[in-house]
Amino acid sequence: MMNLTFTYDQSDSAAADERRAALAYVTEAFAEAIMDGIESDCFAQAALFTALQELVQTYGEEAVATFAERLPERVRHGEFSVALRQ
Repeated sequence: MMNLTFTYDQSDSAAADERRAALAYVTEAFAEAIMDGIESDCFAQAALFTALQELVQTYGEEAVATFAERLPERVRHGEFSVALRQ
């Protein structure tokens, strides 16, 4: 079983570039869905479900469950609160 790590270590510029490109694709898909009338929360839930499925397929259920255990702390610490960082 592989370890699931998700960090933004800027020392690996190729990986950072790939993450930025991936984020651009997801952001574009999100914007297109909203323009097509899909509710943002519906799309976000579908995206999370799809992401978790992919992570489980890649890393296994236990690694993803361990990764997910840290999500409440990360949310509470503002890691996903883009508006607050502007």
